[in-house]
Amino acid sequence: MNFAFSEEQEELRSSVRKFLEDKSPSSEVRRLMETSKGYDEAVWGQMADQLGLQAMAIPEEFGGAGFGFVELVVVFEEMGRALLCAPYFSTIALASCAIWKSLDLDAAKDFLPSIASGETIATLAITEDSGRWDLDSITLQASASGSEFKLSGHKNFVIDGHLANLILVAGRTNKGIGLFAVDGSAPGITRTQLVTMDQTRKQARLEFNSTPARLIGTDGGAESVLSKTLDLAAVCLAAEQVGGAQKCLEMSVEYAKERIQFGRPIGSFQAIKHKCADMLLEVESSKSAAYYAGWAAAEDSDELPVVASLAKAYCSDAYFHAAAENIQIHGGIGFTWEHDAHLYFKRAKSSELFLGDPTYHREQLAQRIGI
Repeated sequence: MNFAFSEEQEELRSSVRKFLEDKSPSSEVRRLMETSKGYDEAVWGQMADQLGLQAMAIPEEFGGAGFGFVELVVVFEEMGRALLCAPYFSTIALASCAIWKSLDLDAAKDFLPSIASGETIATLAITEDSGRWDLDSITLQASASGSEFKLSGHKNFVIDGHLANLILVAGRTNKGIGLFAVDGSAPGITRTQLVTMDQTRKQARLEFNSTPARLIGTDGGAESVLSKTLDLAAVCLAAEQVGGAQKCLEMSVEYAKERIQFGRPIGSFQAIKHKCADMLLEVESSKSAAYYAGWAAAEDSDELPVVASLAKAYCSDAYFHAAAENIQIHGGIGFTWEHDAHLYFKRAKSSELFLGDPTYHREQLAQRIGI
């Protein structure tokens, strides 16, 4: 077991960071926040063509690059650091994982190559009005209609649901929970973009009225698929939170060195030293949790369900605390719209709730280890 990144993985990090520094500076993040799509199509294409990011974790037989989950953790960490506005998380961490874990080879052949090329933007719709991520809360109905299914109901808080041209929907059938693929232009679907606190990550409400859908995997057999997918997505989100928390720490330390108060840098004051030290401890600890979870995902370890919830809970708390302390250390300017601190604070808060808040994951962790 090796917890150090390889030379190739560090080169990947360097390439992705350089690309994001060029394509996702805070000025571009702010511009995309104000658009309805929320991403730049040209940059999305460059991510696929120049870096192969969409293809990274997809098996080679389905048009992907066949890299492991550790490489994906590196990419998500850098994206979280840059607050990248793009439908990458929804497409890769949620949709492509769900397709692959369904073990439906026909679906994999039909959908994964276009995801790998960047042609398809996809998402996974699970939550409804309650916002709960446990599968017992699913009420959307899927009824058989010949060889197809018809979906009736709604989904809420769907990441990039307003623009995805492939929507994977969790619905309830007579046999249990099923996973269904819906074309973004299918009849009977209505999309409503939501007003959100974190404008860097768009969400939508989707309504289905006898919408035709294709069954992925087996009828009633999606519970294990979705559970595994959500664990993998939690690992990706934890890595993203690590990147954001690290950036907040760097912003705080840099400002503490530059801001002069009473004739000396504020970083020389004990109160600021303590804040920065606490942030460093939490950021480094969150890295340990996220990296270990990434290794467990890469090895398909039996530990994955436990460490995924552990990483999501801890990294959520660490990111939110780092983002809040970043504002405090910056003082008055940290509360202004012009400063970037609030962008990270809002992403930290939305990520804290996304895929289940820390309380939910601690309860899930307790159940999984038998407490």
